[in-house]
Amino acid sequence: MSPSAGVTRNTLRQQIADALRDEVLAGRLPPGREFTVKQIAEQYGVSATPVREALFDLSAQGLLASDQHRGFQVREFTVADYRAMAEARALVVEGLFRNPAERVAVRPEGLASIRRRAAEAVRAAKGGDLDVLIGYDLRFWRELGQFVLNPYIADFLTRLRVQAWVFAVHRLRRDGMDENVLWFGHEELVEAIARGDREQVHAEMCSYYAHALAWADRLEAREAEGDGERNAEGRAEGNADGPAGPGSAVPPQSPQPPESPGHCA
Repeated sequence: MSPSAGVTRNTLRQQIADALRDEVLAGRLPPGREFTVKQIAEQYGVSATPVREALFDLSAQGLLASDQHRGFQVREFTVADYRAMAEARALVVEGLFRNPAERVAVRPEGLASIRRRAAEAVRAAKGGDLDVLIGYDLRFWRELGQFVLNPYIADFLTRLRVQAWVFAVHRLRRDGMDENVLWFGHEELVEAIARGDREQVHAEMCSYYAHALAWADRLEAREAEGDGERNAEGRAEGNADGPAGPGSAVPPQSPQPPESPGHCA
């Protein structure tokens, strides 16, 4: 294979991975959606090789699940997954700021771009424009991640952020967006970083993760309530068929957990 052929294939691989990631983040490829290498290759009019490589790249990033016989599937993240993502990010960031001189290097020349990302993210959030919000929010955190001196940590945080949006996007489209779900502290965080105010940076990050975990609590309670309603409907249908027989008693549902005000790792 010639060098130019290798570059072309790698470029196609990245373009296809980026396009599919955007489709997932936009919610146009919903959780559980299945597809094969052949289907994607035909859709984009390319050969199977760069498509297969792109799909394996997205699988490695945790966005797709692969099955040898059924092809690929958009991964379905649970509320427990989302909670674990938020807690993992909180623990890593907490560790970074324990001794920031060794782990974080703030470059003043990079703050102007991050301020713009922050302002656009907040504007999109308040305007309810989810597609724009996701794009600016990911750029905001990615550029902040460039201040982290360990590239592996920066990549890890970016990957978790993308996965969190994959979890959130279809729920936000279903339930709507408001201040109880979205976090608007981007600009305050940037200004605290610009001032070198470690305590305020820590406070803003605590606010961010507490917001995410409080939403997880509400989603968990709502899902538990939905399960309870479905179980009640099932019992009602069973009773409509006739008297309950021996051993058919159903134990009472446990009380639903109250909404949590959130917490900070």
